[in-house]
Amino acid sequence: MESEAIGTAASNSDFSLLSLVFDADPIVKLVLLCLLAASVWSWMVIAEKTFSLGGARKKAKQFEDAFWTGRTEDFDMRPGQVAGDAASRVFASAAREWSDAKRALSQPTEAAAIVSRAERSMRAAVDREISKAGSGLGVLATIGSASPFIGLFGTVWGIMNAFLNIAAQQDTSLGTVAGPIAEALFATGMGLVAAIPAVIFYNKFTSDLTKFGDQLDTFSQDVLVRLSRRASDAARD
Repeated sequence: MESEAIGTAASNSDFSLLSLVFDADPIVKLVLLCLLAASVWSWMVIAEKTFSLGGARKKAKQFEDAFWTGRTEDFDMRPGQVAGDAASRVFASAAREWSDAKRALSQPTEAAAIVSRAERSMRAAVDREISKAGSGLGVLATIGSASPFIGLFGTVWGIMNAFLNIAAQQDTSLGTVAGPIAEALFATGMGLVAAIPAVIFYNKFTSDLTKFGDQLDTFSQDVLVRLSRRASDAARD
């Protein structure tokens, strides 16, 4: 008899996804809405970073290839005349130092000072580029860490409603607790749906950003080596 009653209660209840959401407690609805918004936001950031970070690395590589196949001893704004990518902007910071100081260059100490200023300028340029490329990653970190706890709040609220229904109706049948428990589990699932992609892509983009920073650092060090040689030759001349 008990199994038949449970079957009858379950058959009379609509547990479709839409009905579950629309019939949910207002607090659970708010939790689900927040998690849905967080998931959409994270995917927007993921899409933007996939194209922007990948494009930045590709353009920087193209500039490096164009630069080193040209006149590597000439530090005028040669292919970096229009600084349209990260590597060209890093180079432009050293090119400005060289352009401002080369006319007064007459002693080895002045050559060392030029290289030192160029190094600081390029280091600042690299930091700016990394900060620019990494903007938005904090959103993924926040969503990845906060979403499971927001979902857990909805879970706790739904289970609390299940116990309140039992107390109010003095009935422990499936029909009494199925709805609130289903809401609770759905909130948990939504929290994971929002958090898992955010965490995965945050780790991926952090790794890509580290590689991008290493790429710019290597390029800047190569530029400094050639700038040092060029400045020393000019000081001797």
